[in-house]
Amino acid sequence: MAKPNYTLKDKTLNGLGNLIRLLPTGTVFIYQFLNPILTNNGHCTIINKYLSGILIALCGLSCGFSCFTDSYTDNEGSTHYGIATMKGLWPISKSMDTSSYKIGVGDFVHAFFTIVVFGVVTILDRNTVDCFFPAFESTEKMLIMVLPPVVGAISSVVFMVFPNKRHGIGYPSNY
Repeated sequence: MAKPNYTLKDKTLNGLGNLIRLLPTGTVFIYQFLNPILTNNGHCTIINKYLSGILIALCGLSCGFSCFTDSYTDNEGSTHYGIATMKGLWPISKSMDTSSYKIGVGDFVHAFFTIVVFGVVTILDRNTVDCFFPAFESTEKMLIMVLPPVVGAISSVVFMVFPNKRHGIGYPSNY
């Protein structure tokens, strides 16, 4: 049986697909929806650069913040969501002890690498590159081809070392 020939574009898009699985889908959707508008399809004025920069920063913060959200199911079967703190989940539940949901080092590691992965997604977006780096040479495109698999591999190893036990807002609770 013949081995399929994958083009460089196929490999890059496959790497991007693997990276996107690590991100909150709502945030990525908002970014993908608003970015062409705010970057004027890559033909940026100074206003477009500021607006696109604000969008990237807000989406990056949203990705990081989502690593600190969690959910649990109470005795009545209702799912409750909260933000992990040093003492447990906030808002505090009267019916259940949420002190086991405290923030740990793994939460900060996940937040950092989630933001890094989102940064890779933004760098791979053609409109963003054309807006912020209009003189991007074809020789520098090697960076775009190498970056997704490298960041994906590093993130995968880190996420294996620090497994995520949180079920953030929008994800079902297993508890």
